[in-house]
Amino acid sequence: MISTEDIIKIASYFTVIAHTPGRLRVRVNPKIKNESGNITLEDIENLPEKIDGINSIKVKKIIASVTITYDPSVFPPSLWDDLIANRNLNEITELINSLAKEVV
Repeated sequence: MISTEDIIKIASYFTVIAHTPGRLRVRVNPKIKNESGNITLEDIENLPEKIDGINSIKVKKIIASVTITYDPSVFPPSLWDDLIANRNLNEITELINSLAKEVV
């Protein structure tokens, strides 16, 4: 299972490619392989089942990108920018924990 802290750690390896409200595409730094620990690709792809407001996550390993579709009324676009820039993490953690469908 993936925790909020894991989500924050994973996001630190993202660089925004394109972002419109409801859809975020990011490039993933290959160094994530060295840091991922027990987090699997399946854990990441299953996040929509665990957190309200995230509709889908598609990972394209060949081009090292991830596309996240989300509800912008639940996750404001600025929140994603903050997550990737490692800002306002307490606010992000509280929001994710409040939206979790199971304890993480």
